[in-house]
Amino acid sequence: MDMPDMPGMGSSSSMMMDMPTSTATAAPAATSMTMGGMGGMGGMDMGNGGGHMCKISMLWNWNTVDACFLSTSWHIKSSGMFAGSCIGVILLAITLEGLRRSVKEYDRYLIRKNISGGLVAVTRAESPKIDPPTTAASAPVSSVTPSAACAASYRPKVWEQAIRALLHTAQFIVAYFLMLLAMYYNGYFIICIFIGAYIGSFVFQYEKLGGGQQTSAASEATVCCG
Repeated sequence: MDMPDMPGMGSSSSMMMDMPTSTATAAPAATSMTMGGMGGMGGMDMGNGGGHMCKISMLWNWNTVDACFLSTSWHIKSSGMFAGSCIGVILLAITLEGLRRSVKEYDRYLIRKNISGGLVAVTRAESPKIDPPTTAASAPVSSVTPSAACAASYRPKVWEQAIRALLHTAQFIVAYFLMLLAMYYNGYFIICIFIGAYIGSFVFQYEKLGGGQQTSAASEATVCCG
């Protein structure tokens, strides 16, 4: 006996037949999204509004074109731009070594000025009056030695301390930016940082050794008394 078609029965049957197909289709999509999310942990692609994607990776990489550093405005769009960025990183590392040397040399300058000022004051106060003419060989020599004058502590003036703080801050800023660039784990940039450190060390630590004075390569290069 044929059952008459009830209104809506055809559409219900069609819906029931389509449900397994939809579920089966959604499963691979969910798996794909999960795998895509796991893959995104190693690298991210960020749009830059111009059709190109920024490649940002938190793992070791050799990205060149479309790599981004610090912000989307530093978006490498060509090999020439990447080469210029590498040169800039090298110069930044050289600048850091130059700032380190400048901080130590300025402290050395302040110490030398303090020593020379103390020696001049003591010499004027203790030098006796000499009636007969004397030669350079027979002239009295002050009993105050540079070591004795150096033993006295010296507190920089306010403006001198301001310059010291400014040099230290500039050194801190450059070092911080180099650290941020290294955290992108780009092999080319890290090699450029090493090259810049080598060149900067060669240029700014090339000085006389010995003589009772520590060099700028020492941890306490401004200690004048050895």
